Amino acid sequence: MNDTAFSGLISPEALQARLRDDNLVLIDIRSSIDGGGKTAFEAGHVPGAVHSDYVADGWRAKVGNAPGLLPPLDHLSALVGRLGIKPHDDVVIVPAGVSATDFAAAARVYWTLKLIGHGQQAILDGGFKAWVADAARPVETGPSAPTPADPYPVVMQQRLRSNTDATLVASRSKLATLVDARSASYFAGHEKAPEAMRAGHIPGAVSRDYAEAFDAATGRLKPSDELSALFGPVPKGPAISYCNTGHTAALNWFVMSEVLGRDEVALYDGSMTDWTQDPERPVATGT
Repeated sequence: MNDTAFSGLISPEALQARLRDDNLVLIDIRSSIDGGGKTAFEAGHVPGAVHSDYVADGWRAKVGNAPGLLPPLDHLSALVGRLGIKPHDDVVIVPAGVSATDFAAAARVYWTLKLIGHGQQAILDGGFKAWVADAARPVETGPSAPTPADPYPVVMQQRLRSNTDATLVASRSKLATLVDARSASYFAGHEKAPEAMRAGHIPGAVSRDYAEAFDAATGRLKPSDELSALFGPVPKGPAISYCNTGHTAALNWFVMSEVLGRDEVALYDGSMTDWTQDPERPVATGT
């Protein structure tokens, strides 16, 4: 399957038809925070899946006081290889399917794989919850048993990531639209993440609460026409998605880049916890 054909979302039906493919790697990312972690995985998972706890395996790293930054590339190379992912494999990321923040975890893993140069990954639409909604679909039990591959040969795709300097330039120049994925109370400055030094948002940002893109009743993203309406007011051209720690912003990045097909969408993984470490960086409040 070519790079362009295998990206974005994959339905449970389409995944079931591909379970025997030799180049398919299923990564179940349930953590103790979302979906029960290792215990839930061993009690039941998509056949052939391997488990990678989104929190415990270090898909994000704390640098200074910012808890959500991209980990060192040698760590990611070793992690991805340990999970058995090789450059030409098709990877399906399986969240629990229980919440918007759970889907955001899958989107952050997806972004990380794409950032290090992997071309073919998709998120199981609806996660494990959608998989077991049909009792006829097979479920496997027992511990994770990946077949390790060599450390992944990282080829960074820098255009997918924004750092503090690039975000500051975007805020001042208006050459990219900053899209804040947090709820309205965080955007306005009524509350903040514990690690953030100040409350508010990056000047010039537009607010798009990531939870509005998710249908809690189904465990899936909302239909593409509703997503188009939600993100339609975001001006055309380059965009930078951010939140508090680069987690929930990954869902907005995924929707804009992978579902709606916008070009030049980057994720600022440091987000507000990183941004506010320097008192010289401006912060705005209010709506």
